[in-house]
Amino acid sequence: MAILRLSPALSPASCAVVSFPCRPSSHLVPRPPSRSATLICLAATPKVPLPIASPPSLGDDPSKWDPAECDALLRGGEQVASVLQEMLTLMEDMEMDGAFEPVAVELVAQGVIGKRVDEMESGFLMALDYMIQLAQKDADDERKSLLEVIKQTVLDHLTKKCPPHVQVVGLLCQTEKKESRHELLRRVAAGGGVFKNDKGLKCQIPGANLNDIANQADDLLESMESRDTIPDRKLLARLVIVREEARNMMGGGLLDERNDRGLTTLPEAEVNFLSKLVALKPGKALERMIRDVMNGKGEGADNVEQSSADSHSEQEHLTGVSGRGSVSGRKPRPVRPGMFLETVSKVLGGVYASNTSGITAQHLEWVHQTTLKILQEMAF
Repeated sequence: MAILRLSPALSPASCAVVSFPCRPSSHLVPRPPSRSATLICLAATPKVPLPIASPPSLGDDPSKWDPAECDALLRGGEQVASVLQEMLTLMEDMEMDGAFEPVAVELVAQGVIGKRVDEMESGFLMALDYMIQLAQKDADDERKSLLEVIKQTVLDHLTKKCPPHVQVVGLLCQTEKKESRHELLRRVAAGGGVFKNDKGLKCQIPGANLNDIANQADDLLESMESRDTIPDRKLLARLVIVREEARNMMGGGLLDERNDRGLTTLPEAEVNFLSKLVALKPGKALERMIRDVMNGKGEGADNVEQSSADSHSEQEHLTGVSGRGSVSGRKPRPVRPGMFLETVSKVLGGVYASNTSGITAQHLEWVHQTTLKILQEMAF
């Protein structure tokens, strides 16, 4: 029987034993349902950043962690350690050249995770993310690589349980070229099937509805953009591109009635920013303004103020659309990429519907296309 020689960094002592900041059991309470308990599984391939909505960071100070989050992390960490131990036990009896070592690790991970995926704790991915962060801080590439293989394998198994349109969103999030994404959308809309990729390998593409794909991307966007901070702007940019391209491919394009998903009141922050853009001539300066906001600067900077006293004191100076008083009396949220393009599309659709298209419509089209180009650069 072949034996895989383990490097020192992958020895049982270094992989199976994982320490977590602990709290007394009296401080641990049953974990309530929360967003971190929901696994959003999207199709993924190993060597590409994972298009998942990761749980929010717990922070560097364990004393400030929520007891429920700490409890979930401990339970998830126990399962991760158990998975690592079983994998190492299986690999101890294997021996092969170093070139085949990554393949062997992936095969063992598939076998071990396949038996346990239905019994995973809600904190399993959270614990994996925490361990990967620790390995990155320790500059331990071997440990980090092994943990990432486990995470990818879990996501691959969860992907098989997802609806087709969710799988397609994941595939699109990992397709860099615009032409390839459009070709993928066309084949998905035609019912899917088995096709050969550019490397000559056969791949299974599910069939899905374009409207379901756009709505799924929009739902994920809404979930991410409703937070005070955006942890992953690259993923956000990919989801915006997927939504816009799926909508654009539908029969009615921008004015397709299926694209009207309940946005009846335009958001203040996005309208304020758009009013600044249409007042300036298209060019490099305008493109730079859009790029800064999409990257979280200026009007797009995350809200880091949490003090209610500070928010109350600022309400006296709030302004609404075009400098007028804020209708809601609350500080507008930062300009978000998904909501901004949604606002541009709504305004542009109104311009076309009223048959008053002209310089304004051309300007808005330029803003729309420029924003998509910037997001494409951010996403890949």
